[in-house]
Amino acid sequence: MRFVHVVGVRPNFMKIAPIMSALGRHMDVEQLLVHTGQHYDARMSQVFFDDLDIPRPDVNLGLGSAQHESQTGTMMVALERLFTEVQPDCVVVVGDVNSTMAAALVSAKLGIMCAHVEAGLRSFDRSMPEEINRLVTDRVADLLLTPSADADENLSAEGVPETSIHRVGNVMIDTLLSHLDRAKQLPTLDAVGVEPGAYALVTLHRPSNVDDPVVLQSLLAALEWVQDRVAIVFPLHPRTRRRLEEFSLLERAAAMPNVDLTEPLGYLDFLALTASAKLVLTDSGGLQEETTVLGIPCLTLRSCTERPVTVSVGTNTVVGSDPQRIQAVVREILAGRGKTGSVPELWDGRASQRAADVLIDNLKHRSVHQG
Repeated sequence: MRFVHVVGVRPNFMKIAPIMSALGRHMDVEQLLVHTGQHYDARMSQVFFDDLDIPRPDVNLGLGSAQHESQTGTMMVALERLFTEVQPDCVVVVGDVNSTMAAALVSAKLGIMCAHVEAGLRSFDRSMPEEINRLVTDRVADLLLTPSADADENLSAEGVPETSIHRVGNVMIDTLLSHLDRAKQLPTLDAVGVEPGAYALVTLHRPSNVDDPVVLQSLLAALEWVQDRVAIVFPLHPRTRRRLEEFSLLERAAAMPNVDLTEPLGYLDFLALTASAKLVLTDSGGLQEETTVLGIPCLTLRSCTERPVTVSVGTNTVVGSDPQRIQAVVREILAGRGKTGSVPELWDGRASQRAADVLIDNLKHRSVHQG
């Protein structure tokens, strides 16, 4: 059974790695890891792969950044050539980036079975490029491996047959749980200069937040209020730093006395900071999930989320970019009344094994049926 796994950005590696590990326990499995190079990340050094037990790509297409449409088209051309040469039995895609959709479309065109891990998530906001990628990928993929019950419900409402939907849980949490103890042993907090439970962790990178100077200024105003009450650690995403410079706001951000603007951090260091934070303010999707499992109150700086289970079950609150709304929730958390939540079903560190079982069972069934 020959599997080709397609990734495009750093978080994809952390989702696909535990699945590859689970599949690798089967003697009759061949695996090829393909990196489209959608995002170049200088921190993807040997240390990154060694520290997280992540396999290095067998193929790096090195396609780089571009506008969404041209990038997706270029990926499809390269992936079609590769799939035709390799002849995989199954293509596995994760998440919701352009690489995900491109690989799913090419698989469908070539008649190759495609499995989408993290299927069924919906923000119901089509202005998000990721939402379009999710919709298209789930429409053409054969196996839809979901992280939560709401994802199942979304797919069923869209007419996806039940036989294609397999709830396996959250594979990203497998990576988190397997590295949490190691992350906590790192001297990260001492290096940054913060005490456990005495700081807020902030991340911002989405275009809707950082590409609009009015919204970005509004969020900075909220952070100015927060840092008067609790220290902030704010690793600056390259896109965010560029926009702060472009809008002449970097000096304002750097002038906040209780904010530590750091460079982007590696996974283990960032996990250490997340696990010991008093609260997290973010526009990241994955961080909403991680804080839910870690029991850390999270404020999502967006108008909606494709991960509603983190709100209904977990520790997440969607607050948008309104400073008053942000202040109200932060005030509750600092007063000891923050959301505690619980861990969603099947977010137990064994999602990748369940995913591997679904992949192998379906591939064997298809083989017997075709035979």
